[in-house]
Amino acid sequence: MNTQIKFITAEEAVKVIKSGDHVHLSSVASAPQCLIKAMCARGENNELHDVHVHHLHTEGPAPYADPKFEGVFQLDSFFVGSNVRKVTQSGYADYIPIFLSETQRLYRCGAVPCDVAMIQVSEPDKHGYVSLGTSVDATLAAVETAKTVIAVVNKYVPRSFGDAIIPMSKIDMFVHDDTPLIEAPFSEPNETELKIGKYCAELIEDGATLQMGIGAIPNAVLSQLKGHKNLGIHTEMFADGVLPLVRSGVINGEAKNIDKGMMVSTFLMGSKEVYDFIDDNPGVLMKDVGYTNDPYIISKNDRVTAINSALQVDITGQVSADSLGTKFWSGVGGQIDFVYGASLSKGGKAIIAMPSITNKGVSKIVDKLLPGAGVVTTRNHIHWFVTENGAVDLYGKSLQERARLLISIAHPSAQEELDRAAFERYGSHHHYIKSYMGM
Repeated sequence: MNTQIKFITAEEAVKVIKSGDHVHLSSVASAPQCLIKAMCARGENNELHDVHVHHLHTEGPAPYADPKFEGVFQLDSFFVGSNVRKVTQSGYADYIPIFLSETQRLYRCGAVPCDVAMIQVSEPDKHGYVSLGTSVDATLAAVETAKTVIAVVNKYVPRSFGDAIIPMSKIDMFVHDDTPLIEAPFSEPNETELKIGKYCAELIEDGATLQMGIGAIPNAVLSQLKGHKNLGIHTEMFADGVLPLVRSGVINGEAKNIDKGMMVSTFLMGSKEVYDFIDDNPGVLMKDVGYTNDPYIISKNDRVTAINSALQVDITGQVSADSLGTKFWSGVGGQIDFVYGASLSKGGKAIIAMPSITNKGVSKIVDKLLPGAGVVTTRNHIHWFVTENGAVDLYGKSLQERARLLISIAHPSAQEELDRAAFERYGSHHHYIKSYMGM
């Protein structure tokens, strides 16, 4: 540890927060838990009120969002993670709808103020630089615009490169806390998810640049790419599923037009193995989210294949991915950034993939989205759609043809009802509907 840093306690550091301030927390595995705990202790002592907290998805506890802090802390998140979902749905916390690519712009253009940025960084190198490790996203913009930057120096934060490297001079206060980063367990795909993965993998060409997130479906896709060649990564995040493909040489970035040979991401979530993988790894660039998620940057690579998920899709191709009816489930995230970027890429493919029914047996392909549901990917943006029953390309297809294609890969238990809904909507005169209904 560099002894030239003057460390203070978390309790001392959070004294800089004033009532009415806007506080940014670094994201996902990098949420600075010791500072969060100290900030909430001030709230319990009635020292603060009307403090606005902002962040993307975070792992671990989010005590500032507890209903008991109403009037003390107001969470206005840029993405609704599972740890704040219930309090957001009940109104104690709130959500700012925003494309992931623009979260950094909220700070840089001043639409959202940033008084205090609370972040985690690696131990400094001999040149006086630290790394933001697993979370660059909008955190770099918060560091640039905040009046005060408090950094937790943690030996477990990997020294990642790219935009993650910042000079210590950007930081006002240093706190020392060597708590290991929170890990996300590897999701083993079930039979349905493996089928979805197979259909998605068949759409991925050699030389493709991939974007996909965390979870069972991305893992299922990645597990079936062992025979592919020269794949690249330009994504908002990656997890453990990519590591075997990197080690075997399947992912090498050789076919990329920009950042050739590099894996590009803006945040990470996975096991310690992933965090160790990016540590001191010049082959991984952790970039500002305004770069990773810019559709025009994304489209500079050829054969960009973006795989994203959904909660509901209607028979016209409208994709609801952030909400179930009026209840917010997650956020816009980077889905539309990559759907649009992939569709602009030469030979690119934008894919929405999901199981055809919920665990409770309810069809996720519907006649109409639930009232109040948000459309993330519009019917104008959608291209490929995949369930465990097949893959269909909706691009350039009419509404009635889309209905036929979507119903063809819906769950068999839902097809008759969806047929009837399409018939009621479009009538019997059109040959697509007539042929599908055997008329």
